[in-house]
Amino acid sequence: MSQQPPSFFPTTAIDHAFAGLGAGIVAVLCMHPLDLLKVKFQVATEKPRGGVGKQIWLSLKDIKEQQGWRGLYRGLGPNVVGNATSWGFYFLFYNMLKNRASGGDPNYKLSAGSYLLCSAEASAVTAIMTNPIWVVKVRMFTTRAGSPESYRGLWHGLTSIYRMEGIRGLYRGTSLALFGVSNGAIQFMTYEEMKRWGFERKRQQFAQAGRAYTPADDKLSNTAYTVMSGASKLTALTLTYPYQVVRSRIQNNATAHLYPTIRVCVKRTFSEEGFRGFYRGLGTNLVRVLPGTCVTFVVYENLAWLLRTSAVRREQTNRALTTTSIS
Repeated sequence: MSQQPPSFFPTTAIDHAFAGLGAGIVAVLCMHPLDLLKVKFQVATEKPRGGVGKQIWLSLKDIKEQQGWRGLYRGLGPNVVGNATSWGFYFLFYNMLKNRASGGDPNYKLSAGSYLLCSAEASAVTAIMTNPIWVVKVRMFTTRAGSPESYRGLWHGLTSIYRMEGIRGLYRGTSLALFGVSNGAIQFMTYEEMKRWGFERKRQQFAQAGRAYTPADDKLSNTAYTVMSGASKLTALTLTYPYQVVRSRIQNNATAHLYPTIRVCVKRTFSEEGFRGFYRGLGTNLVRVLPGTCVTFVVYENLAWLLRTSAVRREQTNRALTTTSIS
């Protein structure tokens, strides 16, 4: 069995969790207004105005005029907490599961099916743990600040939902969130296969040039990470987007009487809006999610590489000090 590479924190899984946490925070701060629009478009039932670009511009303009700049960042707290904890937990569990699947051998090549299974399991656990945060987020996004039904923040939203609806209210849409693990599973299977191909090609180039491949070289370019993450997300999102629309409508308190169950929601959406209804907000979501995904993965990969190389340098320094003291 190959020796585990050094980690900055006690385990490499925690390294990846920290990198995911940082990536989630940066992505939300960059893309929050478009995330707000995505949810608003998903729960809307009226016909959209014009094309995707016009919809985005007019909607942002309306929010700015009616609620000011703060309106564009309504629900930022739950969104930051939700995304940061989701990515942190996801990468923690995902890397623990990959390590178990490989038998602790960092050089063992997992199959595409193994990546799919590890990603699905990590996504399922993360979805269950963070679902209450997403319920609050959706309701804050779909209500106006200061209105009687609005929440002042994440904690107020969680306690209000629990007091009025019980534990079931906090877990509205969980079954759909679990169905949504297919999104992450497909995305990460595709991403891991593309990344593996990228690293194999880089090692071949180093070998052909007669150069030694060091831990500091174990990183692709930011352009490569951007292309790979965008392509994998586009594939997964196109295949699984309808469940997100149904989940948002189920979790939206204002339309709970129209969509009380998943079955009713699916039937009503199809009868009133047709197949296109299940892809409401897709254009906005692509505008938001693709840049957001690229930002997340570029920040994550760079943070993970920084922690990895820092751990290697720390180990080399400790080894050198030990050798000197012995001498």
